[in-house]
Order: sequence, then structure tokens, then C-alpha cells
Amino acid sequence: MRTFNFETSLWLPEPPERVFPFFSDVGNLETITPDWLRFEIMTRMPVEMAVGTAIDYRLCYRGVPLKWQSEILEWDPPNRFIDSQVAGPYRKWVHEHSFQEHDGGTLATDSIEYAVLGGALAN
Repeated sequence: MRTFNFETSLWLPEPPERVFPFFSDVGNLETITPDWLRFEIMTRMPVEMAVGTAIDYRLCYRGVPLKWQSEILEWDPPNRFIDSQVAGPYRKWVHEHSFQEHDGGTLATDSIEYAVLGGALAN
């Protein structure tokens, strides 16, 4: 299985202790996901985040309804957490969210290792 990597960072003018709670609150996923994906959290709220927490979602991509379940693999507030797709459209999806003090604020970084059906052609 061929895997791919995607990484992006955003500097925020707050310390990690203030940034981490926003990004680790499952309820905020609907807020930061584009409306056109019709993203919906199916797990009963509120979700208590910890290693082993499973979260179910539903979304629609190009008219195709998709279900997704992720599990928290690592939980280290306010530094990072890692989630992995248990079930969903990817062959593999491991997503690390990290929060580092930087220039008087926080560098929030998302690193994703993923694999798609069809490999490089589908990527």
C-alpha cells in the first residue's frame, strides 16, 4: 500500500494551553469543516477525549454519502493528539495535531499519513 503525507501549519497568537482546547473539542469540527461537505458528528455529545475514544461522523463528498469512524491513539494535552481512521473512505489515515510555542503564540501543525484506493492515480 502506497502512503502519502500532507502537512500544514498555522500560527495563532495564543499559547498552546488556549489553542489546544478548541482543536481537541469534537464539536468544533463542524465549525471548521467546509459546509459543502455536510459534515455531521454522529457520536453523542459531549465527547470526552482520551486514548481509545471512538468518534463517528457522516459527510457527503461530491454527492456520495460517507461514514467515518476515528479513534484517538495518543492524547497529550496541550502538546498533541493523534487520531486514526478505523472505518471510512481511506485505506489508511493517521492524523497528528501538534501545538508548539512559537514567536509568542502557537504553531498548530497537522500531519497526515494516508493511503487511498487507486494509489498515486487517485491521490
